Amino acid sequence: MNTFQDLGLNDDLLRAITDIGFISPSDVQAKAIPILLEKDTDLVALAQTGTGKTAAFGFPMLQKINTDSRTTQGLILSPTRELCLQITNELKNYGKYCKGFNVAAIYGGASISEQAREVKRGAQIIVATPGRMKDMINRRMVDISKIEYAVLDEADEMLNMGFYEDITDILSHSPEDKNTWLFSATMPKEVSNIAKKFMHSPVEITVGKKNESTDQVSHEYYLVNARDRYQALKRLADANPDIFSVIFCRTKRDTQKVAEQLIEDGYSAGALHGDLSQNQRDLVMNSFRKNQIQMLVATDVAARGIDVDNITHVINYQLPDEIETYTHRSGRTGRAGKTGVSIVIVSKSELRKIKSIERIINKSFVKKDIPDGMEICEVQLMSLANKIHNTEINPEIEKYLTSINGLFENTSKDELIQKFFSVEFTRFFNYYNKSKSLSVPDSRGSDSGSERDFGRGFSSNGDSSRYFINVGKKDGYDWMSLKDFLKEVLDLGRDDVFKVDVKDSFSFFNTEKGLQEKVLAFFNDFKHNGRFVNVEVSQDQGAGTSRNKRRSGGRRSGGDFKRRGERRSGSDFKSSGRRSSDDSRPRRSADSSGPNRRERRAKMNEKSDDASFSRPRQSRR
Repeated sequence: MNTFQDLGLNDDLLRAITDIGFISPSDVQAKAIPILLEKDTDLVALAQTGTGKTAAFGFPMLQKINTDSRTTQGLILSPTRELCLQITNELKNYGKYCKGFNVAAIYGGASISEQAREVKRGAQIIVATPGRMKDMINRRMVDISKIEYAVLDEADEMLNMGFYEDITDILSHSPEDKNTWLFSATMPKEVSNIAKKFMHSPVEITVGKKNESTDQVSHEYYLVNARDRYQALKRLADANPDIFSVIFCRTKRDTQKVAEQLIEDGYSAGALHGDLSQNQRDLVMNSFRKNQIQMLVATDVAARGIDVDNITHVINYQLPDEIETYTHRSGRTGRAGKTGVSIVIVSKSELRKIKSIERIINKSFVKKDIPDGMEICEVQLMSLANKIHNTEINPEIEKYLTSINGLFENTSKDELIQKFFSVEFTRFFNYYNKSKSLSVPDSRGSDSGSERDFGRGFSSNGDSSRYFINVGKKDGYDWMSLKDFLKEVLDLGRDDVFKVDVKDSFSFFNTEKGLQEKVLAFFNDFKHNGRFVNVEVSQDQGAGTSRNKRRSGGRRSGGDFKRRGERRSGSDFKSSGRRSSDDSRPRRSADSSGPNRRERRAKMNEKSDDASFSRPRQSRR
């Protein structure tokens, strides 16, 4: 089927399709629309983000509902406010020639009473986020007892965001004999479970392979030291002057921090995360859609509603916990028939994640080096030359040419060109002239990933510092929660803390040597509830001698990607007023002849089953 006329759509919808400018149906539309129009059936459709799924369920639903009735007949659940509004606007465009058609958007952050009034005006279709929809059902503001069609859009994302109970509660208020259409980019076990629970012999269609990335997107990774991650991001931006990208971070805090750094460094950037108000989010997204922002730094949840077709790059500043999330991220580029690039900035400890992603998306990553300074200067220079070459002459400049020509009367053509381009070239040359290389050797081929955290990738412990800390299992820690605690209080990245080994009453961990001063300075007189948490450089540098043995406390399957639904235990330790480290304060170094006094004492206490953490630390003075 090559045209929308072949799919069986009515004249009102075909007229709207012509106005919108759709030429031919996408693969998922060509497969789903005839099935849904032909008979009443449940449907499971697997297709990547940006493949036209909204039209795939929107057109059939519009053709099947009775617009003469004011009863709600269709419900579409989506994971975010942005996607909810996007679907609503698209349905309005699709159904603009359907007489009597009304659609209502229900989502958090807006007036619930106004949304209830909109439904009562006769909305045949409701588009909603699960949380707000459940709330309105419980308040009896919405009645879905007579709906005939229910759509779960981006089902994997809704479940990943913890909406399983909300979805099951919502669907329990709907008729059992309704048609349920489930659309998802990936098919994890949770999506399969909800399909089994609420669907009856669904028809299944797949565009591409399950969880597979689209052919329009190429995948690249850049290997750097964790401390160079931000500098690597800047170089990638400078090496792509026309970049229009989404940069993904794992936390709201990192998202805001990276965006602020980029803005401070002169880049056109903005942040999108859950701490923004709806007005702030709308302002950022409108600026991004208008290309007023070149780099949008976002969390995965906040980016769910992004519907922009000309994104050139997706940059994974930090890899997500789950492989399926990477598939959603990369699907933000390479849309509407265009090509795109998905970039991953990784440290050595994350290389095994690359292999895991490759297996799932059935695509290979290309390892590339971070561009050096001279490469960036050349790219920027040629970009400027092309812009000048392609610029149309503004006739208004004519009145200024006499003065300009007089200024350059004795300047040759070659000298003028050199001077002109030196203005831009010098700016980048001065910045990058003596810059170091950020790329590090790739050790993917070595089987060094058997240790916890997939191995740090160091050939010896000489590249890292190992520390003793007087907390352990008796204080409620396993290796994962202790690592999370250290990352939080020290404000470090995921890969900056590694080789965490938790004992009963004390533990060990590693960082790169360059972080040693920061770690020791922070924990100098660090207290929790009036008791000291002591960290010292350990003389036990042999953490790698038993790499293949399971350490006590916690385990992780499938690399550093956590399982869906798995919750990490949080830290009980919080700084009771963190103060800035005093670099001038003298610090006692560990005794080089053997384990320091506290370390020896803690080991003795472990043998006697006595927790060292219960004893306040003596002053270092």
